[in-house]
Amino acid sequence: MTPPRRREKGLVRSYVVTDGRAHPTRNTLDIVTLVNAVTTRPLSGLTPERRAVMELCRGGALSVAEVAGHLTLPISVTKVLISDLIDSGHIIARAAIPRAELPDAQLLQEVLNGLRARL
Repeated sequence: MTPPRRREKGLVRSYVVTDGRAHPTRNTLDIVTLVNAVTTRPLSGLTPERRAVMELCRGGALSVAEVAGHLTLPISVTKVLISDLIDSGHIIARAAIPRAELPDAQLLQEVLNGLRARL
């Protein structure tokens, strides 16, 4: 018995979408990096995949992972596309808001002990 064939997700290979490149032009993109489209830039001359990224990001800031999920593209391919769009001025990227650092548990315990000693 032959195993069922795995269905291909797309007709175009990833290296065709990225013009044969495996790495983005900048190494600053993370999966939680937020990207937003510059609405004043024209979409003419963009490939269908880059145009799809622009149309997604025009609605507001999305993370790189969200863009990849909507387009059903691998993260690495999405990073290459977004990096190209940043270089051409179509996309603005900013790092995600960092998590707030919690105070040291030992310091909190000492404060609690000090308050209990006074009361």
